[in-house]
Amino acid sequence: MLVLDRDAREAAYEQIASQIREAIATGTLPPGCPLPGVRTLASDLGVNFNTVARAYRLLEEQGFVTIRDRSGAEVATPAARASRQARAALERE
Repeated sequence: MLVLDRDAREAAYEQIASQIREAIATGTLPPGCPLPGVRTLASDLGVNFNTVARAYRLLEEQGFVTIRDRSGAEVATPAARASRQARAALERE
């Protein structure tokens, strides 16, 4: 379950992405697990669907999820080795 802090300095899409990354890292969301639809999650969180879509795109760029047209997003199977860019981003976070 995702929770947004409306008073946080971190943007809503960043909070969503961060919480999903954490769930993936802890095994709560295993590889292949489907993520809620963009509109469904946006409705549940009370945000614009573009906010959720932006979080999902960020997660896809970082290699955490795979987005498939019309069938939604799912947790990506981990790469044998994380890219240098992905490792640096995680270390900063």
